[in-house]
Amino acid sequence: MNQELPILVVEDDPNLREAVCDTLMLAGKAVVSAPGGHEALAILSGRAVSLVVSDVRMMPMDGITLLKEIRTHWPHLPVVLMTAYADVDRAVEAMRAGACDFLLKPFEPPALLAHVEKYKLPEAEDDAGVVAFDAASRNLFSMAARVAQTDATVLLTGESGVGKEVVARYIHQHSARRNGPFVAINCAAIPDTLLEATLFGYEKGAFTGAQQAQAGKFEQAQDGTLLLDEVTEMPLSLQAKLLRVLQEREVERVGGKKPVALNIRIVATSNRDMAEAVQRGVFREDLYYRLNVFPLLIPALRQRPDDIVPLARHFLAALGSTVGRAGMVLSPAAEAALRAHPWPGNVRELENVIQRAMILAPGEVVEPVHLHLAAAPTQALAPVEPARGEPQKADSIRDLEREHILETLAAVGGSRKLAIERLGISERTLRYKLKQYKDEGFFHE
Repeated sequence: MNQELPILVVEDDPNLREAVCDTLMLAGKAVVSAPGGHEALAILSGRAVSLVVSDVRMMPMDGITLLKEIRTHWPHLPVVLMTAYADVDRAVEAMRAGACDFLLKPFEPPALLAHVEKYKLPEAEDDAGVVAFDAASRNLFSMAARVAQTDATVLLTGESGVGKEVVARYIHQHSARRNGPFVAINCAAIPDTLLEATLFGYEKGAFTGAQQAQAGKFEQAQDGTLLLDEVTEMPLSLQAKLLRVLQEREVERVGGKKPVALNIRIVATSNRDMAEAVQRGVFREDLYYRLNVFPLLIPALRQRPDDIVPLARHFLAALGSTVGRAGMVLSPAAEAALRAHPWPGNVRELENVIQRAMILAPGEVVEPVHLHLAAAPTQALAPVEPARGEPQKADSIRDLEREHILETLAAVGGSRKLAIERLGISERTLRYKLKQYKDEGFFHE
């Protein structure tokens, strides 16, 4: 069992502050307290907490001002405000500033505990493989657990490799649909000509090669969750059809005439700035608002440093059987090196680094030299050169493809337009491939 993060109680009345703290501690909660907003901010700057319970009427910094500061610096941190019936106007202002909940004075201990239980954080590492030790990620999963109890459409954004699918699966597994299917489709990985049939399905004879009817991803996710990964990569022509499906909650197969009613939960992801994509005209505004019902921004790994070493240890254990190196550990120096690395490729890069280190380490202990962190490429679109003494030959068709694409790109001076012409592939395919290679550490843009 992991140690529970404390609840921060902020109250300028010493008697009420003591009563609230005593109630929480008698219920087995860890508690820290502050007599005012400035002291609370000082505490938050130095340690992680699971929840802030604050009075509204305080001097010199009131609870609304404290709330706005928390929303600026710790946007995922839940805040419950204690307020009196007379403070209705302040409560409205607090709602606009991002308060999670209100506790009306006077209140009995059970009411306080009931509010606190709603914001209970998940364990730092749960049975779904979620690793969340940093306060930022634990607050993120707390929000995910709450939205999981509804059927609201969720939009997950963040840099490539931060773990958007992990969060999507967590939402599914903590929802009432957990016993239904979880179906994922990467909208960037499927050619435009096949994406519509893959999503919506098709009837026999709908197009050349359609020798039998096939249910699409929407139908396959019936009574469960559908993950639309990298939804901003979907062509505009298909976005209109997706919007209709989301509005009508029914899908019509390609070549079909009978709509199929849907009972699914939608989770969409993107590593792009979706508002910018809308402004540039590459993503429909009405579809953006249809998907952006409950947005969750997943912090980059460098923004949740307390997750780095626990994640590395998790990958050591999870990959042990895969590479035949069970029981390996990180040296203190290796852990320090991991913490110091900026992780431009986020969690995916960390997993790759750990897998490589497990192969290179001769013994049971991974040292900094085995991590090869300094070997991360720094030149844009520059192919990785094999280390001296390492085999030059590609290990697989995928490696050959990567070498061919990167060599072609380098030969045309990094021009994607010229590379597309030489390679005979679409711009969308090239963009997807380059994103893959970047995530795997083969070049850096």
